[in-house]
Amino acid sequence: MKAPDPNTPLLEVRNLTHSFGERLAVKDLSFQVFPGQVVGLLGPNGAGKTTTVRALCGLLAPDKGEILVDGVNLADDPLEAKRRLALIPDGAPLYPNLSLRQHLDLTTGLRGIELGVQAQDLIDGLALGGRENEPIGGFSRGMRQRAALVLALSANAPLLILDEPLTGLDAPGTALIKEVLRQWANHGGAVLYTSHLLDVVERVCDSMLILSEGSLVAEGDLASLTSAAGGGGTLEEVFAALAHSEDPVLAAKKLLRSIGRGAIQEKR
Repeated sequence: MKAPDPNTPLLEVRNLTHSFGERLAVKDLSFQVFPGQVVGLLGPNGAGKTTTVRALCGLLAPDKGEILVDGVNLADDPLEAKRRLALIPDGAPLYPNLSLRQHLDLTTGLRGIELGVQAQDLIDGLALGGRENEPIGGFSRGMRQRAALVLALSANAPLLILDEPLTGLDAPGTALIKEVLRQWANHGGAVLYTSHLLDVVERVCDSMLILSEGSLVAEGDLASLTSAAGGGGTLEEVFAALAHSEDPVLAAKKLLRSIGRGAIQEKR
C-alpha cells in the first residue's frame, strides 16, 4: 500500500441519496474518511447503513450523489475506484468448497497482485496457520471472519469497508481484529465499519457517524457526541438520544412491567 496523502480523504461521500420505490433509504448523506482513521457507521435497523455500504462499494447505483475513493470518482471509473477499497460483507460469505489458499489465489489473481510470502504472514498473523488448505465450509463463523480479513488485507487497498466485522468472534479473536484494524490505520490506511457492538466501537473508533432514517444526525468522537446528546451517560444512551431511539433504560423498564404485569417492582 502506497503512503496516502494525510490531507486527502480516502473516502469522500457527497449528498448520497437512494430510494427503494417510495421508501427513502439514504438522504443527502455526506462525510469523509481520512488516512489513519477508523470510523464507525452506526444506526438502528433500517437507518440506511447497508444501503450506504452497498453504494460505497459499487454494488448499488445511488439515485443522486458522488462517491470518491482515494480521489477516484466511483461513477466515472468504477474499476479503478474498486481497486482502492476492500469489502468484508456481513457474515463473510465465502465459497465453502474452496480453501483459504484457493480464495487468495482467486482474489489476488483478479486484482493482478503477487503476494509471495506475504500471504503466509497474513494467514499466520490472523491465527489460521495450518488451516489454510482446508475447505472454508468447515470453519467456524469467527474463523470465516478472520479468513475474510486475510483476503481484504491481501488486496493491498488503502480503504477497508467492513460490515459487522466482529460478529461471531470470541474475545481473543475480537481483540486480534481490533488491533489489526488499529495498526492498519496507523500505517496510513483507513477503515469504515458498521457495528451494533457499541462498546467495541467506543474502544476502536476515532470517529463515529450516526444515521437515523437515512440521514446523518451526528458525527464526531465520543466526547463531542456525548456533548451533543446533553452530556453524561453511556455510549448506548448517547446513541439512543442522537438516533432518536427510545432510552434503553426506560425501554427495559417498560418491557419488564409488561411481562410482569405489575409484579416486578422498580428499584427506588
